[in-house]
Amino acid sequence: MSKKQKNTIKSYSVAKGNKREKKQESEVNYQEVNWPKASIDNLHPADAADKLEDLPLEKQKEFILSQPIEISAESIAEMERHERIALMSTLPPALAADLLEEMSPDDATDILSELDPDVRAKILKKLEKEDAVRIKDLLKFDPDTAGGVMNTEILVLDRNLTVDQAIQLIRSNAGEIEIPYYAYIVDEFRHLIGVLSLRDLLLSLPARTLKDLLQEQQQHLIFVTYDQDKEEVARLLGRYDLLAIPVVDYDMRLLGIVTADDVIDIIQEEASEDMQTMVGAGSDETLSTPWVYSVKKRLPWLIINVFNSAISAYVVHLFEGSIAQMAILAVLMPIVANQAGNTGQQSLAVMIRQLALEPFDPRKFWSAVLREAKIALVNGCVVALCVYSGVYFWTHNFHLALVMGLALLLDMILGAVAGASIPLILKALGRDPAQASTIFLTTLTDSGGFFTFLGLASWLLLR
Repeated sequence: MSKKQKNTIKSYSVAKGNKREKKQESEVNYQEVNWPKASIDNLHPADAADKLEDLPLEKQKEFILSQPIEISAESIAEMERHERIALMSTLPPALAADLLEEMSPDDATDILSELDPDVRAKILKKLEKEDAVRIKDLLKFDPDTAGGVMNTEILVLDRNLTVDQAIQLIRSNAGEIEIPYYAYIVDEFRHLIGVLSLRDLLLSLPARTLKDLLQEQQQHLIFVTYDQDKEEVARLLGRYDLLAIPVVDYDMRLLGIVTADDVIDIIQEEASEDMQTMVGAGSDETLSTPWVYSVKKRLPWLIINVFNSAISAYVVHLFEGSIAQMAILAVLMPIVANQAGNTGQQSLAVMIRQLALEPFDPRKFWSAVLREAKIALVNGCVVALCVYSGVYFWTHNFHLALVMGLALLLDMILGAVAGASIPLILKALGRDPAQASTIFLTTLTDSGGFFTFLGLASWLLLR
């Protein structure tokens, strides 16, 4: 191998590199606490994180101090957001920095971005220069984009390398890079020109160049730009069955990769966010979230809901005289509102799921609203007929049964259209499609149902 080739291999190995040798006299004595050997030891980091979250903060710190730095770092990376914020904020900055250096850059960046700016600045000062620069660069990206979730510890190969040279480089750096399933091929300016799987390399002749292998590939190069939404990144990984996807800038320079394990976290996070924001809870709330934080997140929507409920109450008030003349109306009207609410929830869930799975296409999604209206019309006719029969059998009042059936049909159609439309309206306004959508839906179905039922009753029964 020529000297030039050796230099080429070295220059395109962009893994983390060797860490500094730990000082014999560290700023923090990691073994100063005699931690009792309990069930938390020897667990997978995710399981250890669950155990840690059940401990008081002081006990968490004791465990962190008693374990090897690698184990402690892995456990903290798996903890819930609020728990790890509390823990990392109380650790000495030197220890916090050492823990972050043991994590992958994307995990370390996520944790640092959550901390108070003053705490973050103190920890950054204690980081090695190379790690500090890498993390500061990642902190510039929006956390909801590909750049915000990418990992920069990747395997990058020059296109002029031979297969044998590439395999040697992979072997020498396998322990320092993020999931070496793919090799990313670049030119001398770090422009991404292709991707090879390890299988491609292992089955190729040793003397062949990577450039030649790429020329034989018929596959389309799949990548994302740093500012693409992380949900779109997750959709592409699932669509093309990839284990990782490269992230580039607008000049096609390779910045990092988003891996399948990151995507699993994204999908779980987005699903839980949608479920919680639909009802006005905080998107990142868990059972370990401080109760004061939960109050701040929920209270504004509860206050809004009071005003929305007042609208429904006012509608009922408009027909106070009708209810006084025929008390059975008060008994039947919740059925109309509840049935419409359930219909709307079905449409709402389907629409939010679809928005999460594919890019927003106004024409396609608004045609989906018409589809939901058709479904509600058919379902409404069947349910209205059943309710009509039940009310007539109970009261022997043809007109009351007719009013009940018509009101139920109309309100179910309203609920379906509202449930399908609210996420689209929120999306068009630049808001989260799931944000408190059930609160707005309930207001429409309740007030609309009461108005329709009581209005029809006043017109057909009490005039």
